Parts: sequence; C-alpha cells; structure tokens
Amino acid sequence: MKAARLLPLAAIALIGLNLRPFLTGIGPLAGAISAATGLGLQDMALLTLLPMLLMGVGAFTGPLLQRRVAPRRLVVLALALLAFGSFLRLFATNGTLLLGTALLCGLGVAVVQAVLPGIIKRDFPQRVAIVMGLYSAMLMGGGALGAQAAPLLAEATGSWRVGLALFAAPAMAALALAARLPRDQAPPAGRAAMAALLRRPRTWLLMACFGLVNGGYASSVAWLAPYYQAQGRSVTASGGLLAVLAVAQAAAALLLPIAARGRTDRRGWLALTLAMQAAGFAGLAFAPQAAPLVIAILLGAGLGGCFALMMIVALDHLADAAEAGALSALMQGGGFLLAALPPWIVAALHDRTGGFVAGWLLHLGCVAVAAMLIARLAPGGYARAMTAAPRVRPAIL
Repeated sequence: MKAARLLPLAAIALIGLNLRPFLTGIGPLAGAISAATGLGLQDMALLTLLPMLLMGVGAFTGPLLQRRVAPRRLVVLALALLAFGSFLRLFATNGTLLLGTALLCGLGVAVVQAVLPGIIKRDFPQRVAIVMGLYSAMLMGGGALGAQAAPLLAEATGSWRVGLALFAAPAMAALALAARLPRDQAPPAGRAAMAALLRRPRTWLLMACFGLVNGGYASSVAWLAPYYQAQGRSVTASGGLLAVLAVAQAAAALLLPIAARGRTDRRGWLALTLAMQAAGFAGLAFAPQAAPLVIAILLGAGLGGCFALMMIVALDHLADAAEAGALSALMQGGGFLLAALPPWIVAALHDRTGGFVAGWLLHLGCVAVAAMLIARLAPGGYARAMTAAPRVRPAIL
C-alpha cells in the first residue's frame, strides 16, 4: 500500500519541479538574451507574460479538455510539450523563435496546472493540504533550480541557449514517471459545473486574490535579477538571489500548509504571507542594498506560502473532487490572466521612470488590495458562497 502511494507522490513532486525553470532561467540571462536576440525590455517581458496568459487560458479550458482526454494522459502530453519547448531553445537564434518556445512551454505548464490539483484531491482526499504543500514546494523549488542552474550551465557551456535547453532532460524524466500514474476512474466536472461556478461571486474573488499575488511572483521572476544587475551584481550573483527567493518559496509552500492543516480558517496564515510580501517589496523599493538576502527570503516565503494556501483554500470550498478541481482551475485561470500583466507594466514603468522602484511600489499596493479580499474568506461562509443562488438583475422595461 505504501509503495502504491509513493509512486504518485514521486510523480507529483517531479512534475511540480519542472513547471518553473523555463521561466526563472530567463531573468539572470536577460542581458545575454537581449544582446543576442535584440529583444528590448518590454519584449523580454513577453517571455513571462505570454506563458502566464496561456496558464490562465489553459486553466479555463483544462476541465473541458478532461471531458475528452483522461487527466493522466493530458499530464503526459503536456509534459511532452514542455520538454519539446525547452529543447527547441537550443535553436532559438532570434527573439521570435524564443517567444515561440515560451508559448510551447507555457501551454504545457498550463494544462498540468489545470489538471493536477483535481488529481490530488481525488487520490489524496484525506491529505490534500500536505500533498498540495508538497506540489507547491516542488513547483517553487523548480524556480530555484532554473534561477541557479541556467546561468551556471550557460557559463559552463558558453551558451545561454544550452543553459535553457537542458531543462528538457528533467521534463522527460517527469513524463516517464507521470505515465505510470494510476488510471482515471471517473470523468471530472465539465462545462455545466464550470458555468455554475462562474456565476458565483466567490469564484471571481478567488481569481482576484490569486492573480494579485502571482503578479508579484511574475514580476519578481522577470525583474529581480536585472534589478540587482543594474546595481552592480554579476549574472551569477543576481541569479543566486533569485534562487534564494525560490528556495524560500519552496520552504514556505511546504511548511505553511502543514502548520495550517489543523485549522479550517487559514486567513491568519494568509495574512502572515502578505505581511512578508509587503516587507519584501518595501525592501526592494526603499533599501535594496541593506539586506538583499533577507529581502529575497521574505518575499519568497510570502509568495510561496500564499500560493500554496490559496490552492488549498480553493479546494476547501467543495467536497466533491471534480468540482473542487474545477474551482481550482478557474481560480488559476482568472488569476494567471491577471498575473500576466504586471511584468509588462513594470517594464513600461521602468522605461518611463528609468528604474524599477515604481514597479515594486505597484506590487506593494497589490498586496494591500489582496489583504482586503482575503479577509472575506471565512470558512463558515464556504458552503453558502458555493450554493447560494446567484443574483439576477431585474430586466429593464
């Protein structure tokens, strides 16, 4: 029995590890990529914006895809797409080709993120918080892997293309393990369930919370390393800071769900993660050189812990695994669509102001808005929020 559980856990962990290196490997190598491809700052932002948009669209369409293709098969196909997109970066000789690989990788990740939470809810109904914490921690740990390994591999091989393309190898390993996941038993929720969920104000509230937080993650991944490079740090050192941020994300994503598992009300823990994010963005804006490691740790822990807890909160709203998976997919869909914009906005603010400070202040404001929204997530209202009849506006005569 234990062996039967270990294989799915190992697959979930390895899959999660592969969902961020293609994003976080870009930031530390931004200077070399820009010089080789001619991409400007706002064009470079598209390497984060486009995959995030796809993650949003993919999350909306994921539950519908599962009506035609079994979830396990979808995960395998998506990982194949991620591995292929990563490998093609070896041949990305210009900006257009590189953006194409970002689209392929983003599409693969989008499908996995839409499908996997429902699989976790189904296969580990009594351990959702712990397994979601493991998945989130490995996802963030993959971010650390990309940020640290990409510049090291690029330096060792003399090519940023090789540094990015080598992430196809762990994606292929995840694909091989995912192919051995348990076979699917029942079809998940489909179009009717999603349509009903989209009529609930709570679904849109979850989207907004998730999007505001992950917008901060997207901007950190895109611009933290270039921000510190502009202040004199080397490519490797700035990549190391991004790796520290991602390690802190992974640790918080694993530990905070475990710490919060005995309580149904997770708002206190969410407030803690938002406070850490606020401290991190304030540090970046006002005193970036005072304690860069502390700033990276605070920001990473706040982002990672909030991501994992929000995923659990979405699954907590509904007992049925298929419906909970659909709600999680919708939260991610709207959230990632919203989160796709900040990296580009920060780049535009940089071009207008000559620095990144305005962008960090923007995210400080987003944290404040997220705090007001998360305060409304009282568990006593979950059932009412998901079952109350949607309000219908009276017809205008």
